[in-house]
Amino acid sequence: MEDIILSAHSLTKVYGDYKALDNLTVDIPRGSLFGLLGPNGAGKTTFIRLINQILIPTSGHITLNGAHITREDITRIGYMPEERGLYKNLTVMDQAMYLARLKGLPAQTAKERIRKWLSKFEIENWAGKKIQELSKGMAQKVQFIINLLHEPELMILDEPFSGFDPINAELIRASIEEMCAAGTTVIFSTHRMESVEQMCSHMLLINKGRGILQGKISDIKERYKEGIYRVEIDGENIGEVEKWSEFVSWEEAKSTARKAALMRIDEQSNPNALLLRLSAVGQIRSFAEVMPSINDIFIKAVGESNPSHNV
Repeated sequence: MEDIILSAHSLTKVYGDYKALDNLTVDIPRGSLFGLLGPNGAGKTTFIRLINQILIPTSGHITLNGAHITREDITRIGYMPEERGLYKNLTVMDQAMYLARLKGLPAQTAKERIRKWLSKFEIENWAGKKIQELSKGMAQKVQFIINLLHEPELMILDEPFSGFDPINAELIRASIEEMCAAGTTVIFSTHRMESVEQMCSHMLLINKGRGILQGKISDIKERYKEGIYRVEIDGENIGEVEKWSEFVSWEEAKSTARKAALMRIDEQSNPNALLLRLSAVGQIRSFAEVMPSINDIFIKAVGESNPSHNV
């Protein structure tokens, strides 16, 4: 059984006639890198603000480590919002010290951790610069560091790669994964499906305030797979597979000497039987099941959850 750090129980947030969250229930495993997904306006930011005690739920509740979350728990949570906010007239060091002290860090501990992280990101010489002197990417790197200083038990990152070039995005990605490896739970809200694909172990998909899909990403992919196999094959008779009922289409192969066919088999059929038939018409170079991407799952699940969707 998974160790759960944070749970939402029938969480609802209403503004007048509008339900920003509608009876959301979800468990977030401790130490996971948890993807929070959904279309614009789905309710992701509302959920994050409820965790951070910025908003109060209309009904339902949130537990942290099995107890109702309180304002005192904020010192155990880190939060980097999509809309960054730093005091432009403060230096990097003064800004970092101020926010670290607000999180309860002793001054000497805060200073040591600031210097450690500035060194790790190779930006020690920025300590005396004012925020307004930094580029957008530099300021966002500083904000990322500031949110790590109190070593939160739970870190919430809203579009953490926004504004970063590929080199710095990779640095942030590696730092996030190091945090998880050290035991920090990370809630990662993003529209970048490839980042969720590469990094996350679990996910929650919200649409119109409701949780429509959640769990381990590996389990979700298993649920949405369609029995498609990709085979790279060469030989004089490979065109024969076009006549088979399993044939779906051709794809570009890695080598011009080969062809890549997509084949579909139902759950009752044995892939080994298909492999044996394919071996009779050509030399098989690769054979693998095609798993759906997070992007494909996102589109399909959101479409199925909309009332206007026609099945």
